[in-house]
Amino acid sequence: MGGDGSGGSGGTGWSGETEKEHTAGRFVKNTSEGGGSGGGGRRTGENGLGATRAMEERKVREKGESSRLFHFILKKKDQKTHKKTLFCSICLDNMKRSSSLLIFTVLSLPLISAVGWELSIPLTTTARRSLRVREGSPFKIAIFADLHFGEDSWSDWGPRQDANSVNVMSTVLDVETPDFVVYLGDVVTANNIAIHNASLFWDKAISPTRDRNIPWTSLFGNHDDASFVWPLDWFSSSGIPPILCPSVSNSSSSGDDDDDDDDDDDGCGFRGTTRVELIQEELKAANALSYSTSGPKELWPSVSNYVIPVESSDDSKPAVALLYFLDSGGGSYPEVISNAQVEWFKTKSNTLNPDLSIPELIFWHIPSKAYKKVAPWIWITKPCVGSINNEKVAAQEAENGMMRVLENRSSVKAVFVGHNHGLDWCCPYKDKLWLCFARHTGYGGYGNWPRGSRIL
Repeated sequence: MGGDGSGGSGGTGWSGETEKEHTAGRFVKNTSEGGGSGGGGRRTGENGLGATRAMEERKVREKGESSRLFHFILKKKDQKTHKKTLFCSICLDNMKRSSSLLIFTVLSLPLISAVGWELSIPLTTTARRSLRVREGSPFKIAIFADLHFGEDSWSDWGPRQDANSVNVMSTVLDVETPDFVVYLGDVVTANNIAIHNASLFWDKAISPTRDRNIPWTSLFGNHDDASFVWPLDWFSSSGIPPILCPSVSNSSSSGDDDDDDDDDDDGCGFRGTTRVELIQEELKAANALSYSTSGPKELWPSVSNYVIPVESSDDSKPAVALLYFLDSGGGSYPEVISNAQVEWFKTKSNTLNPDLSIPELIFWHIPSKAYKKVAPWIWITKPCVGSINNEKVAAQEAENGMMRVLENRSSVKAVFVGHNHGLDWCCPYKDKLWLCFARHTGYGGYGNWPRGSRIL
């Protein structure tokens, strides 16, 4: 499956660098229009877990342009409860801003067939409601990973990439109509954002979901609060490019300063925006739709650690699912899930789900070292499923016991990560749970593989 290779209109984009190179701030543009091949085997994912995969493609043509939507579906059946878990990846290939997607075939399967899922979307603007399902309709989650908003905002290229990313998200939201959205980290590339308030770009990334009145949640990746990396070419003869620094309201300066010459520069800090600040700003503009949370302070500098229960329609019954979100670090501190987070998860999960009867899904940004153990070599073959396997797993710096805890909980069905833009596979881990990558959604960041979303 070929990538679009455009990197946005005009044919520029990040070169095919690795995640480590991009993290190091090597912002090298590639003006060629060649794209990476999607690669990957398209085989049935069957093993002792009873997994199956189906793929469906529909072409839509308008004014000589084509857009394609791919569904990769994996169904896992729990032998005890006969419950089904659905994983689906969407790829938008050769999408152009002037084209529109007219017809789509959407496979509608219940995430938990014994219950049936539908979300009651919060309507209040003052307090968010709990996620609650009603019998009879499927519940659908869209994952947006590695959007990387804010790159090269002083150029024509940067804003164009953000606009292309908005188009991808808008298409997914309009076609799939998810009930809930997860922003799986690297929402912005803070190390390439010169202004102090990176939440301005964060807000742009959230806007397609918020504008459609769809609730969402977010967690942090390694780029979201990274310090600004000064491009070397700014120190060459070309000099520092003009940077629009937005005025800062409620500035910490006293306002009685006689010298107003620096007012236009108040928005430029070159230091990044902290995790806590990003969450606070998101909640201010959320209209009660954001479920993001600053987790327990004893876990800081790790911030996005929380759980969202999906409640039953019957208040007398327990939750039908538990969604856990963990901060895998990076940026302002090492790329790791700490032992303190592991202990927090053990305590929280044993309190909420002591008999392991409630299905649990886990979300964080940077893959654990366990992903390296199950990664396909070249082709994606069963029992794994997926379509893109074009780079090595860039794992966390250390493993502090999180995977050992997860594999011993039969209620944990899958872990979902981003970080690697050139991977979108799911593989079983010790025949106990699935380790999955999301699809690279944004036009920011490295790589020209097809953009899209993973749908649960």
